[in-house]
Formats: sequence, structure tokens, C-alpha cells
Amino acid sequence: MQHGSWHGSHMKKTKDKARETALDILNQLDTSQMTLDTIIDSAFSSGHQSKLDKAFIHSLVYGVLRWRSRLDWIVKHFSHTKPDKIDPRIYNILRMGLFQIIYLTRVPVSAAVNTSVELSKTVADIRTVNYVNALLRKASVEYEKVDFPDFQKYPVAYIAASQAFPEWLVQRWVNRFGPPATRKLCEVCNTIPPITVRTNRLKTDRDSLIRLLSDEAADVKATPHSPDGVSFYHPTLPVANLNAFHKGWFQVQDEAAQLVSSFFNPRPGETILDACAGLGGKTGHLAQLMSNRGRIIAMDHQKQKLSQLRSEMMHLGISIVTTNSHDLNTPFEKGPSRTFDRILLDAPCSGLGVLRRNPDAKWSLSKMNFAHYQQRQITFLQTLAPLVKIGGSLQYVVCSLEPEENEQVAAGFLEKHPNFEIHKPDDTLAEVVRPFVDNNGFFRTYPHTSHMDGFFSVRFKRMQ
Repeated sequence: MQHGSWHGSHMKKTKDKARETALDILNQLDTSQMTLDTIIDSAFSSGHQSKLDKAFIHSLVYGVLRWRSRLDWIVKHFSHTKPDKIDPRIYNILRMGLFQIIYLTRVPVSAAVNTSVELSKTVADIRTVNYVNALLRKASVEYEKVDFPDFQKYPVAYIAASQAFPEWLVQRWVNRFGPPATRKLCEVCNTIPPITVRTNRLKTDRDSLIRLLSDEAADVKATPHSPDGVSFYHPTLPVANLNAFHKGWFQVQDEAAQLVSSFFNPRPGETILDACAGLGGKTGHLAQLMSNRGRIIAMDHQKQKLSQLRSEMMHLGISIVTTNSHDLNTPFEKGPSRTFDRILLDAPCSGLGVLRRNPDAKWSLSKMNFAHYQQRQITFLQTLAPLVKIGGSLQYVVCSLEPEENEQVAAGFLEKHPNFEIHKPDDTLAEVVRPFVDNNGFFRTYPHTSHMDGFFSVRFKRMQ
């Protein structure tokens, strides 16, 4: 949902309820260990919300998470109470109110302020209610006058406050990319990306998909790099209700993720393992690239996901996929060795390459998380290594920009597995991925330069 898309005519009692739900989601995210997706699914499980209400809730929740520390900077400017003394629930009410005032320009300021005051009455005394009222009214008139740190003198502080990113993460990126590129990266991560899908060439072609989608969405166009990608905005129906979806003509998948499968380069007739298959986004693409000939085993530790994956493959007309449940933290006891021509490991990671879609991740992560992820990633690679045929490949993929999850994982794996080497660019490399693969054999995309999600990938070839 784009900012500024809410009309005053929609500000009815139901919107007050929607705001209550949004506040509850934000509060739960602060106090529980549940993921944002889980909390939102639970909030919507009653089925009481209309399509408009759900969209409004999404807009509020994701907007606040996207701009949280910028909103906090503005609160700090107008508040006589120190930030650490503000009740977290009141803080979220202030953030929601400010987000509506600043970014949802078609929400009347009066509605943003008054509904925030009403929400505060449910959790605070009259003094705090008056504080919320006074702060939002003053901010609604003067927020554009709020100064941020000087970019030239204090680039980290400026970017962190103005672009709403934690300072520790901004510092990391400034050290690697420099202040101007980091500023651009953060700006792009705060944009709302288009919906991007991948044409299912087993059933149709991209031009036909574009024509069909053009009847039900806006700004439908081919992606510039992936030969199968299509992007669009503002579908008239939920994606799962679109005519093209019912026909099995596409899967939702960012362009960078599509290029990862092209980098993998599977061939018809091969035996493939998709080791962390999830719901099968890449599984379906691999089958498509193999012309639905060969064998793919889709593996995941969550059996529910594998059940959904099997249904998805049937929907897409794919017949070469079977599933297997296994936790890669544990080695295979009697698993067959040297079984697969290629193995794809789309490993769990920090997700810092997909902040456009998951802005909550930047607030839930800390510097300590990287060591945890790195250990898991190397463990998974070690579990899978014996299953690769001599001459076969093991491809590692993460949606992360961070060296601890990228080059360092590659180096850590190779140190323990001298029988593998990085597959450097050669004439087998798909033309569409060549711009994104460096001389070391590392595939990279960045939101601010590639205009797609941030991914890293490397192919290890088994030599003996």
C-alpha cells in the first residue's frame, strides 16, 4: 500500500478498530518472541476485518516499522519527557499518530490526533492523554522544522535518524560503502517495492502473462534482467485471487531470487536437491529451467511447508518434485553419498537484503546475530557436502549483504572441505547473471544499485 492512499471518507468507526489492531500488533512485536507474520496472521484469524481495514492495518504497522527511529527523533524533539521514560505502548501510539500525519497525507490531521488520543485513554491516565494530545498537535504543525544531525559532520547519526536505521547497522555500512552509498541504500530500503512474479513457462510466456495481469493491476512491466520476471503495483484483488494466479501462470518471486536460480543453472535430466525449500519459490523455478525433466527433492524441516509446496507444484503443472523432511542441523545417519548433480542451499540468514519487504528485521537484529547465523550456515553446508557428486555443485544463497554471512561463510566451508572449490565464471555461466558475478565467483545484488533485493550466492564445485 502506497503512502497517502487513504481518503478521509474511510475514517469511520471501523478505522478506529483497525488502529486498535495495528497498535496491538506493534505492542506484541515489542513484547513477544513471535515473528511479525505470525502476529499479523493471528490478528486476522477472526476474519472480521474488511479488505480495506486489513490494508490500513498493514499500512500502519509496516509504515511505523519502516520509519520508527525517524518518528522517535521527532517525538524526542517535541517531548518534555525523556524517551526512556515513555511507556512503550504510548510510544507506539505516538509513532502511529505521527506516521499518519506525515506519510498518510489523505488521513485528516484531526483524525490522526483524535484517534491517537482515544487509544491512549485505554492504557494511560489523563495526564498522559493530554501529553499525547499536545505533542501530536504541535508536531502536526511543526514537524517539518525538526533538524537532523549534519550529514557532513555526523553521517552515521544523520542517516540513522533521518532514514530510520539503527546506528550500529549504519556504521557497518558506512565503513564498507561510504556515507553517500549508505544513505542511498537506506533510502531505497525505505521504498515500497513492486510485486514481482516469475512467469511459469511450463504454462505460458511472459508477454501473455503481462497482457493478462494488465487487466487487474497497474504499471505492469517486464523486469530488466530476469527473462521471466514481471512487476506490478496495486492489483485490484489479492494476488492469490488474480486470474493469472488461478491459471498457474506465475509464482511470486523477486527478480534477484529469480537470477539466483539462473546462476544455479540446472539442466534437464539432472538430480537436484533444494535443501531449504520452504514454500517452493525456487523449487518451481528449478523445475521450469529443467523443462520438468529430471528429479528434484525439495527438503525442509517443516512438514507443513512441504505439504503446501506439493500443492503448489501440482498447481504449476510440475511433476518432477518429491519432498523430504530433514533438519540440516543434524547429519544424515545413513544418507546416500554422492547422490546429487546439484544442491541448492537457500540458508536461513539475517534477511538484511530484503528490508524493503521486512522492515521489522532492522529492529529485531543485533550485531550478535551474525555469528549465530554464520555457524548455522556453515553447519548446513557441511551436512550437505557428502551428498554432492564428484564434478557436481553445491550452491549457497542468502538474502544478506553482510560479510559474516557471505565471503566468511564461503571461506569457512572451504577451509574444512579442500575437495571443493569455488566455481569461477566460465562459458557455462548464464548470460543474464554475468553482470552480477565477480571474478571471485561471487554473485551479488544490492537494492540501491541493482534495484532489486540484496542477495549473495556462490557455487562450490566438488573436485574429488
